[in-house]
Order: sequence, then structure tokens, then C-alpha cells
Amino acid sequence: MTDSNNSSRYFTEDHEWLVVNDDGTGLTGVSAYAANQLGEVVYVELPEVGTTVNKGSEVAVVESVKAASDVFAPVSGEIIEVNNDLEGNPEIVNESPEDSGWLYKLKLTNLKELEGIMNAEAYSKFCQDL
Repeated sequence: MTDSNNSSRYFTEDHEWLVVNDDGTGLTGVSAYAANQLGEVVYVELPEVGTTVNKGSEVAVVESVKAASDVFAPVSGEIIEVNNDLEGNPEIVNESPEDSGWLYKLKLTNLKELEGIMNAEAYSKFCQDL
């Protein structure tokens, strides 16, 4: 999964990323910044396919040797796929947090919610200010 001309990447202040595709679906996960802060990821609790989530609600949990961290939905939608590769290989979140380490795919239900989250440039500045 990589960005293409047909997708846009967004970030939240809670360090989740979202790539939105032209078909109204999006992949999401934790940012490289978050993965670095977490340290070695040892377990990922993924949501159930078919679950409806609201923007800001807890969707998944990423556990590292340091702590367990909740992952929040960057936008509202329905979970349509999860990254089952993480079940046996949670370290993928560390190795490739913004690509192969994606957590779930959702069908967005409110595109207006994208107006409230940061693009890559704004997120980079946000992280520098932390």
C-alpha cells in the first residue's frame, strides 16, 4: 500500500494516519512517529470487520514492551478489512508503520470529517513542536 495520485494521506493529533482512496475507502494505522514512541510492538488488537466506528472512538489497541496504546478512528465509517498479517507479526507496525503496518480499512461515512484532520505537511510541523 503506497500513496498514489488517487489517494490523500491525513494525520490526527493522536498520531493515526489515514489514506483516502477515490472509492471512499481508507486505510489507517499509527504514524511512524507513534511507532517510534511506542518502541517494540508485541501485540495488536484489531477491530471486527463490520463494526461501525465514530470519529474519535477507540478502534484498536497496539501493545509494546513500554505500554498499551489505544488507536482512535480518524473518521467515521464501517470496518471492511483488517490487516491479519499483524496477528503473527506485530513488529510490522515498527518496520513499516505507514505502509505494510496498516491496521484496518474502512468505508468512510462522512467525508466532511476530513476537514478536521492534518495533511502530511501540517502533521510534520505538529510533531516538530512536540
